[in-house]
Amino acid sequence: MKWTDINDIAIELCDAHPDADPLKINFVDLRDWVMALPDFNDDPKHCGEKILEAIQQAWIDEAA
Repeated sequence: MKWTDINDIAIELCDAHPDADPLKINFVDLRDWVMALPDFNDDPKHCGEKILEAIQQAWIDEAA
């Protein structure tokens, strides 16, 4: 997965952290959690606030 695989990342985060509230995760932790996903393989430098916001929103939608 790459940073642009927003929906896939959201699904993986839902599975990896079922008790986490995506609204309460700060972007530093969110970035770390994404990079820790087993299928994730992208350069940390390619991540920015807009990507993290999109991941967070997709995770919120997935968890709903």
